[in-house]
Amino acid sequence: MDCWVIRQPTGRAYIVRVSVTTGLRRLVLGRRLASDQLQETLLPKRIALPIFGSDALSSVAYAPDEILLTLSLAGMAGFAFSWEIGVLVAVVMTIVVLSYRQTVHAYPSGGGAYEVATVNLGPNAGLTVASALLVDYVLTVAVSVSSGVQNAKSALPWLTGREGLVAMVVIIILMALNIRGVRESGTLFAFPTYAFIIGVIVMIAWGLIQIEVLGRPLQADSAQYQVVGDPRYDPFVGIAMVALLARAFSSGSAALTGVEAISNGVPAFRKPKSRNAATTLAMLGGVSITMLLGIIALANLTGVRMIEDGASYFTKDGQPVQVVERTVIGQLAETVFADFRPGFYFVVIVTMVVLFLAANTAFSGFPVLGSILGRDGFLPRQLHTRGDRLAYSNGIIMLAVAAIVLVLIFNADVTKLIQLYVVGVFVSFTLSQTGMIRHWTRHLKNETDPTKRPAMQRSRIINGIGVVCTAAVLIIVLISKFTHGAWAALLAMAILFGVMKLIKLHYVTVARETAWRPGDDRVLPSRVHAVVVVSKVTHPVVQAIMYAKASRPSTLEAITVEVDAEETQKLLLHWKSADLGLPLRVIASPYREVTGPIVKYVTTIQRSSPRDVVCVYIPEIVVGHWWEQPLHNQTGLLLRTRLHFAKGVMVTSVPYLLRSASVAKDRIARENPLAFRGIGTTQMQSDSQGDPTTVIPPSPKGNNG
Repeated sequence: MDCWVIRQPTGRAYIVRVSVTTGLRRLVLGRRLASDQLQETLLPKRIALPIFGSDALSSVAYAPDEILLTLSLAGMAGFAFSWEIGVLVAVVMTIVVLSYRQTVHAYPSGGGAYEVATVNLGPNAGLTVASALLVDYVLTVAVSVSSGVQNAKSALPWLTGREGLVAMVVIIILMALNIRGVRESGTLFAFPTYAFIIGVIVMIAWGLIQIEVLGRPLQADSAQYQVVGDPRYDPFVGIAMVALLARAFSSGSAALTGVEAISNGVPAFRKPKSRNAATTLAMLGGVSITMLLGIIALANLTGVRMIEDGASYFTKDGQPVQVVERTVIGQLAETVFADFRPGFYFVVIVTMVVLFLAANTAFSGFPVLGSILGRDGFLPRQLHTRGDRLAYSNGIIMLAVAAIVLVLIFNADVTKLIQLYVVGVFVSFTLSQTGMIRHWTRHLKNETDPTKRPAMQRSRIINGIGVVCTAAVLIIVLISKFTHGAWAALLAMAILFGVMKLIKLHYVTVARETAWRPGDDRVLPSRVHAVVVVSKVTHPVVQAIMYAKASRPSTLEAITVEVDAEETQKLLLHWKSADLGLPLRVIASPYREVTGPIVKYVTTIQRSSPRDVVCVYIPEIVVGHWWEQPLHNQTGLLLRTRLHFAKGVMVTSVPYLLRSASVAKDRIARENPLAFRGIGTTQMQSDSQGDPTTVIPPSPKGNNG
């Protein structure tokens, strides 16, 4: 079934037939963009903030939850330390933001922590950072989407038990939106991100005004309950207290995830790229810290309580009670906007949406980092290629698949996923800041301008403080979370590191084996022995014979495999009557195998004359519908695969277009309506025998169908 699209280049209208599947693809993903339109996709600061900052901004929606959940293990005594932990997290975030502002100025090419570590600490350090960030990006998508599903459950109870499947659907939608392009996805995500910022800040401000100015005793619903903690932390003193506070701090440090994304996305900013990226980073840090501290302060003032399932529980009047638990933001919104329900629904809805969209930070960072690693040969080079919409589509799809696997395994459980989180980002933070110290030290040795040296020294001090703080946090995270799941993240990083080293080794080995230099031998084969594979006398077979004759080989013969004696006799009679001008050799196959006897025959020819080349022509039917493909060419596919491993053997597929393959010509017409008028890209036509005619060179400026 076809639809019709009107195209009007240079003022003239053309009607083009477009397949339904292609039309749907363009509807979902948008029109294709030419390479010279890359400038149009660059981002202003107002769009870059929701794209690269949605993860860090949205983490304030679940970081307070994780702090309170961990502190609940100590019972009521633990909640008293929530604000100290919040302040400590805010201090570390400030230092990290200041440190990364130095990075975006020094390394604006988009490599971020990977480039910094590679240049200053060596390839292994860079690869360690890369593996940590790739794992962290996958976890960012899984945790953000899972947290959004958990928030949605308070408004949509039917999601209970289906969290993993719902999270999978959300990830697929985000994948499709990001394949449309960074700018379009950012424009779409800007409104809910800014709505979330405004909603949370208004909630914090109005709550503090009611408590501090109007004197209203706001109390969260959970404030009426007591929390009984884990007996292991009773009494809450000494080593037990230090261990639990360290674990709570490491969980709250999830608020720092996403800060590094801007340093990886500098090339996506408008000029001046570095300055715009640094400004956006400062905006991100200021807003995130304000919201984080505001939420924790308001939670303390309203008495918000949370429990960790299976370890702590609620009691009232000394009796355990079952409570439908809500997130911190959900409880605060209900308390602050008790007399204004639209305000409550607004905050809950935008929080849910922005948690889903927080994954967009990873969808922006992972493909760029994957592209750089693909360029450097540590990942498949296909990741370095941009798609129709100038986005790194292969990287986006890879990220989505990995995140879907995680949410299905953990059924979108944030508490379980959060234990794997944060480790990777602090590995990259620490190595990046170490690399920046070496960067400034190296430049200070060669810098003689007295006006520039003070700025470099200040930058080195900032990065020095950054490496001390991030290394300390990394140690705390590893110690406090190792047995709770951090080991799995470390194992994933180690495996990914090893895989990337092996990929690099493969590319280096292949490059060494295939390298050719002037002066190397250029030996022509003595003769070419051409073999045409025949099953029946058909148009595709005759076409293959004609092409083989046109190549003028030294020897030309046709071969067939005798699977059924009666069918072979019919073929011989038909072959004789066709008078095709070459012999047909019949190869016996007592076990009715086709590919094996052909491969054995061809390799025997080559071994008998090692300086000859054997060229095998395989007729191939070209179909126009996907469902036809499994019905044809399977023997040819297997034969080609096996012959590719035979030395001195070349394989040539001779395509024959069926009538259904006219869809291929329609596709060319869709992509360039003028192709059959002599203007555009490659033109392919075929007559009733399937003979192709080509080639018209591409026009100077591409046409986008």
